[in-house]
Amino acid sequence: MNHQEQLERFAVWLAESRQAVFFGGAGVSTESGIPDFRSTDGLYNQTYDEPPEEILSGDYFYRYPEKFYRFYWDKMIYPDAEPGPAHRALALLEKTGHLAAVVTQNIDGLHQAAGSRRVYELHGSVHHSRCTRCGKSYTLPQLLEKRADGEVPHCSCGGIIKPEVVLYGESLNEDTLLGAVNAIRQADLLIVGGSSLTVYPAAGLLRYYRGGRLVLINKTPTPQDESAGLLFRESIGRVLTEALRLAGIEEGGEG
Repeated sequence: MNHQEQLERFAVWLAESRQAVFFGGAGVSTESGIPDFRSTDGLYNQTYDEPPEEILSGDYFYRYPEKFYRFYWDKMIYPDAEPGPAHRALALLEKTGHLAAVVTQNIDGLHQAAGSRRVYELHGSVHHSRCTRCGKSYTLPQLLEKRADGEVPHCSCGGIIKPEVVLYGESLNEDTLLGAVNAIRQADLLIVGGSSLTVYPAAGLLRYYRGGRLVLINKTPTPQDESAGLLFRESIGRVLTEALRLAGIEEGGEG
């Protein structure tokens, strides 16, 4: 099957779907100017005094909050980023009744900014933080205001504020995980995009999919390539936008 035939098949699957689920990783947000982690120019291939995996661990946060926040401000926060073509296409699919949920490994909140409502953020979100002492919650703008007072943001009670993102060594939120599992289990179409499918336990969620329509969109090989019914090696935004066009799914309609 050539590329155009694959796109046309994908369009048919989208048009027929009523319970599609999108499972996405860092590649979804690279079109919004947010760098990924594992590509040649990704975060994990840059040089730091300590490995990013160590800096982004729960243990490191509590031991060296100054070093953690120095890295966090520099590499994890992109407050001016806007939703890209993939985010907008997925929001449209949900609005028109074809997509049931987005399951994401990203922490940038761009799916919600694009209009997606049912989003399971497996690794949390930079838009929510909480005091480690009193539990008071903070939005990203509030956290950024605290940044002006120093590298480590402190609560009014004196406690250190911790981003509500899942750091290495920490467990995924049980409610979020259960919601994602149930959505994938009930899906009639599973679209995987922008993920190397090497980060567990998130990548392991694909085993809950019971359907026969798996679409994989990623520029590099993944462990699930042979299981995919359709496989695209290009921009997620381009593939989704073109498939929606071919399916006749547009704003104000239901495809």
